[in-house]
Amino acid sequence: MRLLIYIHSLENGGAERVVANLANHWAGIGWDVTVVTVAPQASDFYRVAPAVRRVALNLTGNNANLLAGFWRTARRVHALRRVLRRLRPDVALSAMHTANVVLSMAARGMPGLLAVGSEHNFPPKAPMGIVWETLRRHAYGRLAAVVALTSECAAWLGAHSRARRVPVIPNPVCWPLADQEPVQDPALACRPGRRILLAVGRISEEKNFTTLVALFARLAPRHPEWDLVILGDGPLRPVLCAQAAEAGMTERIFFPGRVGNMGDWYARASLYAMSSHFEGFPNTLVEAMTYGLPAVSFDCDTGPRDIIRHGVDGFLVPAGDAAAMEAALDTLMRDAALRAQFAVRATDARERFSMDKISRMWEALFLPGGPGQAQAAEPESSGKRQHTTPEPT
Repeated sequence: MRLLIYIHSLENGGAERVVANLANHWAGIGWDVTVVTVAPQASDFYRVAPAVRRVALNLTGNNANLLAGFWRTARRVHALRRVLRRLRPDVALSAMHTANVVLSMAARGMPGLLAVGSEHNFPPKAPMGIVWETLRRHAYGRLAAVVALTSECAAWLGAHSRARRVPVIPNPVCWPLADQEPVQDPALACRPGRRILLAVGRISEEKNFTTLVALFARLAPRHPEWDLVILGDGPLRPVLCAQAAEAGMTERIFFPGRVGNMGDWYARASLYAMSSHFEGFPNTLVEAMTYGLPAVSFDCDTGPRDIIRHGVDGFLVPAGDAAAMEAALDTLMRDAALRAQFAVRATDARERFSMDKISRMWEALFLPGGPGQAQAAEPESSGKRQHTTPEPT
């Protein structure tokens, strides 16, 4: 199998991590794999294996001018088309909406090429403006399939684009996680004997960490043995640091920044929290559970309800309901036996979202007769869950 994967960059991000992991896996089973990025290779955060061919188009640019944007997109289409003609892959897979549009244009008129796109966000929560929304609506109809991470995303694409097939394939997880730079010792922020409530993500508005900091400040007096650690970086990090200081929590809430040895931090923690306003498919939530962390998450669109089994390996609380989130955290912080029970079941995620299992779903899509045959991994429900919010004990 000759496979080309096209994505904007391999910088730090969920889709970028998935692309690198899948590329390395497929190269490891003998496929001829090429990863093509718009951004230069020097910007890579995630590394691909030596067996993976790496091509960088070096065509980044952020000029907001409409005409400049048009020409920039046209140059990317032309450059990707040249690579497709030179390498002649059997399958070309793109990741994220702008890359999907570019691939649909670049692959036109290439017989024998299976062009497949993939969405990594829930489109209604990440509007792109009328130009890109229009391009997506029409361009997706020229792809053999557009893969969605969740059934909600698939339904939206079916209703709002011309995509012919929209199979659902969740992100895979690698366990144990490999280390990469920057490596930080958890002992620098996690004092001996302390229990850690962990959160991970880009420190930006959509992750809603301000709510998590406020909740922990209220919980802290009731749970003097617990600290909160939020890993990641982003524009709101100074705001969160100031919020923690104002609450008198500088000795209880820590912001170590970005780390590359995530497995060490998951292994050190006792509980995982996700406070996002929205997600696509939160890789960090799956990763935390593979390390045996029970989890509490807002039931936001989309992803958490496909990962957490409410009352089995964690708690889902209604989106935006801070009181319900506080009650769920309070229950698990207080009840070591319940945490242990959830932790054992959380490790089921290693199999539920294993690389072997998820890659087989992709392979069924790529092989002759495959488009449209992939299904979601062990769907637990359709639509919204009924929530049972735990009462504080």
